[in-house]
Amino acid sequence: MTNEEELEDNPRLLLVDDDKTFCSVLKSALTKRNYNVLVAYDVTEGIKLAELNLPEYAVIDLRIGFESGLELVKKLISLDDNTRIVMLTGFASIATAVEAIKLGATHYLTKPANADEIVAALLKNEGDTSAAISDIPLSVKRLEWEHLQKVLMQHEGNISAAARALNMHRRTLQRKLEKRPVQS
Repeated sequence: MTNEEELEDNPRLLLVDDDKTFCSVLKSALTKRNYNVLVAYDVTEGIKLAELNLPEYAVIDLRIGFESGLELVKKLISLDDNTRIVMLTGFASIATAVEAIKLGATHYLTKPANADEIVAALLKNEGDTSAAISDIPLSVKRLEWEHLQKVLMQHEGNISAAARALNMHRRTLQRKLEKRPVQS
């Protein structure tokens, strides 16, 4: 059996992230773990690859350039509701985690996540009842950031519509969203 034939027998995994270096490193690590990895750097390319080569697994970044990875999650589930999807993000929020899971993602991980954590999340079938519950409430800045994320999700990622709903200038909202969330 040739290497190409072996690769075709491995489960297909779609990796979509606009960070080409991250994709290269993760593709190599996942290939070593016996996945046939297909890589796309934007939502449109990801959809095309998924339609041509229906993946069993997918690792999708939440923010792909100026696009939302949630759109890709929805499309993948419409193609095959058995696709196991892990949503990755450097901008974790409760609102986006809830939306990702509601749309069909299997798990939601914050970056940096390594290949072992991603594979474990892809294969995980149940939630973890031993997950720690914090006794410390979220800070006011974190609550603000979470609220902005929630309103943005309610307006399907449209910053102008979210800014109007928040009675805020669009540039102010963009500036607040570009900042990494403050720690709880």
